[in-house]
Order: sequence, then structure tokens, then C-alpha cells
Amino acid sequence: MEYGITLRLSTPFADTVERVRGALKEQGFGVLTEIDVQATMRAKLGEEMEDYLILGACNPALAHRALGVDRRIGLLLPCNVVIRSEDGRTVIEALDPEVMVRITGREELAPVADEAAVRLRAALETLRS
Repeated sequence: MEYGITLRLSTPFADTVERVRGALKEQGFGVLTEIDVQATMRAKLGEEMEDYLILGACNPALAHRALGVDRRIGLLLPCNVVIRSEDGRTVIEALDPEVMVRITGREELAPVADEAAVRLRAALETLRS
């Protein structure tokens, strides 16, 4: 099962992180959480790994609509966006909101998932330029 929306760029990691934040904001998403996986692995396990950041993005209006359909949908919120380094490039991956519909089987979530997917794809598309 495909579950992500992926974009690979040649831009530096730190620059890409700031551009992703801006692109998400333009599409109505705020960043509620941020997990620096690289720093956590180093601090907690003494392990080294590539740059790896998880942003928990939320569009409040869409989240409200989804929660109105199914209160348990919070288990799949916020929309996680991963920014990581791979082979000299920066990879941006967003969880495809359509997964909410597939996992729950709740077709009433389809309009919310569709709109969230359109917005996430639009945000990532602006990063190409």
C-alpha cells in the first residue's frame, strides 16, 4: 500500500526545512509538533544517523471536520511531514491523507482527506521551484 507523497530536492536540508514550513503555512497548515529524530537518536542511544525531522502539520478546519466524522481519527492526526537527507539530496515525505479513509473504512472522511491531500500536494509542489 502506498501511503506517502514524496518529493526529492537538491537543496540543503536546513533551507528545505524552512521552505517546507512556509509552504505548509500557505496551505493553511500549522506545525504543532517537531521531532528531531537525529538529535533524539544521538542523545538517547548514542547512535548517529542522517538529518531526519518529523513535522506534525495540522489544518485546524480540516481536523475539525474529520473529528466531526470520527473522534478516533485523532489517532491519525496530525499530518506527518518528514524531511530527511538521503544520498546528498533532501527528501520530503507527507503522509497521504487518503490513508485515513482506507484505514477507517469511513467514506464520510473522503472529502476531508481529498482536500488535505490537494493542499499537501500543492505545498510540496511549490518547493520544486
